[in-house]
Amino acid sequence: MVMNYMLSEEEQMMVETARNIAVEKIRPVREHYDEKEEFPWEIVKEFAQADLCGVYIPEEYGGFGKGIMGLVLVVEELCKIDGAIALSLAATALGTLPILLEGNEEQKKKYLPDIASGKKLAAFGLTEASAGSDATGMITTAVKDGDYYILNGTKCFITNGGDAETYTIFAKTNPSKGARGISCFIVEKGTPGFEFGKKEKKMGIRASSTRELIFKNCKVHKDNLLGKEGHGLMIAQATLDNSRPGVAAQALGIATGALDEAVDYARKRVQFGQPIASFQGIQHMLADMATEVEAARALLYASARMIDSGTSKRTSKESAMAKLFCSEVAMKVTTNAVQVLGGYGYSREYHVEKMMRDAKITTLYEGTSQIQKNEIALNLIKESASKAK
Repeated sequence: MVMNYMLSEEEQMMVETARNIAVEKIRPVREHYDEKEEFPWEIVKEFAQADLCGVYIPEEYGGFGKGIMGLVLVVEELCKIDGAIALSLAATALGTLPILLEGNEEQKKKYLPDIASGKKLAAFGLTEASAGSDATGMITTAVKDGDYYILNGTKCFITNGGDAETYTIFAKTNPSKGARGISCFIVEKGTPGFEFGKKEKKMGIRASSTRELIFKNCKVHKDNLLGKEGHGLMIAQATLDNSRPGVAAQALGIATGALDEAVDYARKRVQFGQPIASFQGIQHMLADMATEVEAARALLYASARMIDSGTSKRTSKESAMAKLFCSEVAMKVTTNAVQVLGGYGYSREYHVEKMMRDAKITTLYEGTSQIQKNEIALNLIKESASKAK
């Protein structure tokens, strides 16, 4: 039983819709997609038919207009059953946010309706082999040539890569300016010079495609520049401020699902003539898991509400806190769930081993846990210095 967070009727409806899809459509096929490493197109169609793809997109562009909180609620509920299949929706939100945050009206009208309806997926292209935590280390370039920019370079570890149709890509338009020389572009699948490289074989989230994006003299019209030239890093930072709660929701959903599995197993598994749930050692593990999950949920919902309220220009600290705490809780809870199930927990017959594998990525992408701590500490120091003036 989750604490009462006073969700609105519309929010409760979204949660129920997501829960029904997760239980009825995802649960029966989750092992198949994990083992085959296939992208879950049939489930994506279910998301679209249920109007879940645009929960965070404003109504004027065909969405549901429920902001980051809406996204968080849906992703959390889906991830209770499977954290990989739900990623198709969450990663699309990541690729869409730069357009939502910095796109002009023409760009929003062109791209957002198809994403909101589920006709098209999106992806976010920032990471490179030499630019992980340090985005300024990217070597992809965009050289102005008349009405076009010519993109050259390679992105790696791109979620939804190859399956998405709309990509927000970051490239250096003026390498000599460092952080101020990066710009952001909308690049459509099928654009000449835009190709896909290898698909990564991963420990977890196997139903989610992770691919290289390759740009070879790829011509992108100047109308596809997001915001102003040189503002790319600021767009990336603002995007991550808004998107990290989505990763936190994925982590929270996985953790909640693992807790549910552990409690159910502990009630049914009999050892020494009684259910293992009667043993204090197991009870204490479950109690710790449940407390941490609920604390993570409270922090996540508070950060999502704060972002949607618009009361703060930057929510870097709060987003980082939610992402850090929820992802670390997910790793701890899923590991303990495997422990509760013992040898069965290590077997693919039970789902908790997959939950543990899927949980790990939440401590890595969109900034490692160490990067989140850097973000939190830097913001604390800035706030302290500001108060001291």
